[in-house]
Amino acid sequence: MTSAVPRLVIAAPSSGSGKTTVATGLMAALAARGLAVSPHKVGPDYIDPGYHALATGRVGRNLDAYLCGTELVAPLFLNGARGCDIAVVEGVMGLYDGAAGEGELASTAQVAKLLGAPVVLVVDASSQARSVAALVHGFVSWDPEVRVGGVILNKVGSDRHEALLREATDSVGVPVLGVLRRARQVSTPSRHLGLVPVAERGTEAVEAVEAMAALVADGCDLEALVGLARAAGPLPGGFAPWTPGPAPTHHPTRSDERSPLRVAVAGGAAFTFSYAEHTELLAAAGAEVVTFDPLRDEELPEGTAGLVVGGGFPEVYAAELSANEPLRKAVAELALSGAPVAAECAGLLYLCRELDGLPMCGVLDASARMSERLTLGYRDAVAVSDSALAAAGTRMRGHEFHRTAVEPGAGAAPAWGMRAPERRVEGFVERGVHASYLHTHWASEPGVARRFVERCRTS
Repeated sequence: MTSAVPRLVIAAPSSGSGKTTVATGLMAALAARGLAVSPHKVGPDYIDPGYHALATGRVGRNLDAYLCGTELVAPLFLNGARGCDIAVVEGVMGLYDGAAGEGELASTAQVAKLLGAPVVLVVDASSQARSVAALVHGFVSWDPEVRVGGVILNKVGSDRHEALLREATDSVGVPVLGVLRRARQVSTPSRHLGLVPVAERGTEAVEAVEAMAALVADGCDLEALVGLARAAGPLPGGFAPWTPGPAPTHHPTRSDERSPLRVAVAGGAAFTFSYAEHTELLAAAGAEVVTFDPLRDEELPEGTAGLVVGGGFPEVYAAELSANEPLRKAVAELALSGAPVAAECAGLLYLCRELDGLPMCGVLDASARMSERLTLGYRDAVAVSDSALAAAGTRMRGHEFHRTAVEPGAGAAPAWGMRAPERRVEGFVERGVHASYLHTHWASEPGVARRFVERCRTS
């Protein structure tokens, strides 16, 4: 049964301990042995799921108890795990770190408890020996509802170092399920907002995942890890898998059949941030979702009735995006016609008049630039203006993560009123455009996708 899918959570005491290397490598190593592996990531991060998808051949999915609510964590997990032999969940930050000021909310520990999944703790042992026992003991005993089923010792320097670490962890009673040597660490390039996405690295990303798989296969006890996953048992709570919704009630006319209702979704290297559930919700609402690449395509897909431009790194590709003048004009014309346009973060920058002095689409009377200041964190928001995406008063939770600033002109109404952590308004609503820095997860409020598609149909 899907509810009893074998599963593991890969966690760590802190960021930088090696979670992504171990989780991605384990996914790839298990997939190489013929297992259907379901990949998941705790938190809002878009980049790690790209590596997970490369490792498994399946869509990487996020499990975020803040964005979606605790009640959706298990259903979203079960949806992703349909037909799989095992699921691997990569944690976020340290095991017990979650939304600031919200206790355990959105932490890896909370997700592990919601899934009834055993935790494997990845410990950076490069600068310790016997002290590792105290560290592991603390993480094991902090919350008795979190089951730490084993540790993987990372960045181990020598056979002698390994022996000391094993002796120490034996005293805690937690099995060592893997030892990864310092000399064999896999390097993955980063920049101002984290790892470089898979879509930007091409064959380099494939080689990196293969190297992670080899590292984990050589240094970890895969049989013991699979055994631990299989001991998880049914998920608590009796949840059913999430579904994007029933088939749309709209019955196509002959005209509809000749011209499908198409929603164009920006993709390619500049726009890699999107949750899989968004396109699934759009399709369930009756849209034909067509992906295009603003770096290369000079036209929007034929018959585009609505446009979704998600997050990514337009600042890295600003010159190329600006140089594609035919597409910029096509986007501006679509927006000017009143067609629904939903833009998040990178999409917001793309719709501006300019980005770092380079012309963009000019849909919004606003100028964007790179900034030294990092804006990062969860947000509790309410829609303050009616838009193609949300009715005024719609409450959603989101996440901001950017190093840019936008200087607005006049005319547009704000999109969101932030309720926490600080009160302010943000974003733009103008004609059919809803543009904002806020990343949201539409599964938490599936009505936004239905509303967007209906506006595409009637605009």
